[in-house]
Amino acid sequence: MVLRDLIGDVLRTLWAHKLRTFLTMFGIAWGIVSIVLMVAAGEGLREGQQIQARNLGKDVMIVFHGRTSLHAGGQRAGRAVHWVDNDLTPLAVETPDCEYAIPELEQDTVRTHSNFNSAALLVTGSMPPFGYIRSLDVGDGRFYNWDDQREARRVAFLGTDAAKQLFPHGGLAVGETIYLNDVPYEVIGVMAKKKQDSSYDGWDVNKIFIPFAAMRRDFPDKPPGTPYTFDQLLVTPKSVGQHEECKYEVRRVLGRQHGFDPHDKEACPIWDTVQEAKAFETMTNGMKYFLGAVGMVTLVLGGLGVMNVMLVAVRERTREIGVRKALGARGGEILRQFFFEALLIAFLSGGVGLGIAYGICAAVNMLPMPDFFAGLLPTWKTGLLACFLLGMIAVFSALYPARRAASIDPIEALRYEAGG
Repeated sequence: MVLRDLIGDVLRTLWAHKLRTFLTMFGIAWGIVSIVLMVAAGEGLREGQQIQARNLGKDVMIVFHGRTSLHAGGQRAGRAVHWVDNDLTPLAVETPDCEYAIPELEQDTVRTHSNFNSAALLVTGSMPPFGYIRSLDVGDGRFYNWDDQREARRVAFLGTDAAKQLFPHGGLAVGETIYLNDVPYEVIGVMAKKKQDSSYDGWDVNKIFIPFAAMRRDFPDKPPGTPYTFDQLLVTPKSVGQHEECKYEVRRVLGRQHGFDPHDKEACPIWDTVQEAKAFETMTNGMKYFLGAVGMVTLVLGGLGVMNVMLVAVRERTREIGVRKALGARGGEILRQFFFEALLIAFLSGGVGLGIAYGICAAVNMLPMPDFFAGLLPTWKTGLLACFLLGMIAVFSALYPARRAASIDPIEALRYEAGG
């Protein structure tokens, strides 16, 4: 039997049993859709978390000042520790695994107003890399630079909501003047819109960012701090793989500077967003694999359905097989027909399933997505996995019924009565 005749014969057989064929194909297609959608949902959750983590900062560790919990150097436990300006040089020199270690000083009691409105906003001062570390993308103008820092210029970079509050009539803020405790500051930039789901001191859109030198001069640390202390350090490793070494180096330097044990985590508490991101990635990967396993089980059940349907088809067509063998058809031809029939059902329904799954993903991704979810993101690995599983299941579900059909004795088949 030539291939064209084989295909025609298979299609006529499938059309003659439309309901059975449809139900079988539905099982396979549903398995493929389940795998693709479930893995895509897990991938979307993982990617969404990564986007939110980048909005807070790029592999950032926030080093807060604390209180000692261990005795060290003859000093009692329970002693308050505050970071000071003199810590910055040793940190820059003695932390080879860290890319940045910069200070941040904040004030939430600064009276802020423009020529149009007043607002209660957090004012924060740091070094120029702060904009990169904290993902403060520029929407208009620029962020402050090292010249602004060296000369302690009174320049300000506004969060988006801060700019709207101080300039409520939609005018351009860049080039305008704002007053911080009646001290004039020139607005040099406005932040781009930013989604943020976590923070250690408030949303960036509601802040005013100024150079650290200007902050130190005009708004020094509040009691119990001194004119030389600041609120927290922002530290980033040179690579994600170096973040543990970087963290230990920071604790070692600060411990020597302030006389506490480097292993005393209470004296030097660190919010490690890198570690949090890794933990969340482990969780989302586990969820993705679990959902993929559920889809695989569904696909296997669909393959068993194909096998069951083909076995029923062999039983129903026993006399037909006997007639064909009596007329000279070889066992290999019978095997090829039933094998091809099962493969056609499996791959046709699998293709339909992939098309439906990717169509659903595309439709869902056109909708606005909530935070922490980037949409349904099918990957090429998902498609390859689904096709590989489909091929394996199709072969195994087709092989046994086809061999069963090919092994039928023609004399017994001619004597066979349906239902008997």
